[in-house]
Amino acid sequence: MSGVWVFKNGVVRLENPGSDSFQGSGRRKVLVHVATNEVVSSYEVLERMLLSFGWERYYDDPDLFQFHKRSTVHLISLPKDFKKLKPMHMYDIIVKNRNVFEVRDI
Repeated sequence: MSGVWVFKNGVVRLENPGSDSFQGSGRRKVLVHVATNEVVSSYEVLERMLLSFGWERYYDDPDLFQFHKRSTVHLISLPKDFKKLKPMHMYDIIVKNRNVFEVRDI
């Protein structure tokens, strides 16, 4: 994972200057489970995977889809609507689950 960390409006995101997404071409990114090569196509699929890695679902905020790993301080917070899942959310999942997921361009 290489690129440039950009801080804007209190949010940090990784941008890759050599990729088309950095130049604004609108290439779509997907989250992929590395071991099975399965694209995460819904929150149901993501929840099944995260639960198998020891994550627990949080239901405290009705506007977010959240997971917590009991043995860590990590919290994954995602927009309630899967269609609003952005690369910054995907990279958050990757950082908290090393070598399990990756983001790919389609």
